[in-house]
Amino acid sequence: MKIGVLTSSRADYGIYRPLLQRLSEDPFFDLNLLVFGTHLSEKQGYTVSEIENDGYNIAFRLNTAPHHDSPEAISRSMAKTTEEFSNVWPSVSFDVVMALGDRYEMFAAVASSVPFNIPVAHIHGGETTLGAFDNAFRHSITHFSTLHFASCEQYRKRVVELTGNEKFVYNAGALCIDSLKTTDLLSTEEFFRKYSIDLRHPTILLTFHPETKEGAKNIQYIEEVISVIQSLNNYQIVITMPNSDTFGLHFRKRLTETAASLHRVHCVESLGSQGYYTCLKHCRLMLGNSSSGFTEALFFNKPVVNIGNRQSGRVVTPNILMTGISKDEIREAIVKAEKYKSGTDINIFGSGNTSAFIIDRLKEFYDRNI
Repeated sequence: MKIGVLTSSRADYGIYRPLLQRLSEDPFFDLNLLVFGTHLSEKQGYTVSEIENDGYNIAFRLNTAPHHDSPEAISRSMAKTTEEFSNVWPSVSFDVVMALGDRYEMFAAVASSVPFNIPVAHIHGGETTLGAFDNAFRHSITHFSTLHFASCEQYRKRVVELTGNEKFVYNAGALCIDSLKTTDLLSTEEFFRKYSIDLRHPTILLTFHPETKEGAKNIQYIEEVISVIQSLNNYQIVITMPNSDTFGLHFRKRLTETAASLHRVHCVESLGSQGYYTCLKHCRLMLGNSSSGFTEALFFNKPVVNIGNRQSGRVVTPNILMTGISKDEIREAIVKAEKYKSGTDINIFGSGNTSAFIIDRLKEFYDRNI
């Protein structure tokens, strides 16, 4: 079975990893990666090198990353992605193409495949994020797709509502749980040697992306977050950098400037899965508006202060505090998060066998369609 896997960033690649490992080890599959987006951007860390180091077959490399974070640049990047992939699809025959998530570049790649009638398998459909354009992109990818691997039952039901069809719609669980259960985490000493960050100090892990529906309001939003960072004198702050969204470059600039002026603040382009999970395990709490606050953080039963509306609409578990984007509201939520006590494990995203489940469903699909 010839499988194409669309990967456009460090974020989706980190989630894909356990599935890629199983696909590569199973002789039933011919695995091919289609690498594009920020993977090939030097400014974003040239993360295609991670794929090269893992040894997977990169069938195509497409330079489609935006050169700026303006709406015009994002739109042109979407157009370029569609155009580049229009040359890919007629040159190779895939039985299924895998797509993950909700990014604009993933939408463009999948949309370009529609005229070629290529079956698409969508991972993480059915989720809702009201504060970002990603919500529309995700639901569009769902409509373009044939197979659907939702991360929990509530999201599976939403996919059924969107498509009006239960065929090939599965509650597969979240792939990140597979990764979390199989990744050998670093010790605090190993983490320090690798990143020069000492996790024995009280630490907040922060990832804050623009709210793409809010336009220029994001300029004020990042200033509110920076005011919080500057006030948290009792914490070390580890910042993973934002996506290539509108105003993303402005966020990067201001966060980098803040880190340069405060020795307890560290900006990291990419920790990789092992480093990120290690930091998440040892941090006191998570802050920002990353989707990982709704999945990976739950695995460690870690308190999360989710800022703003970017992730509004997701399932909110007891470890998550939702708050507005103002210094006072965020500080108040942090005080509450500091008092959070781990309760009963909540296992809505599966038990770590998602990749095996997906592979079984792919084989069934192939058997029905040969």
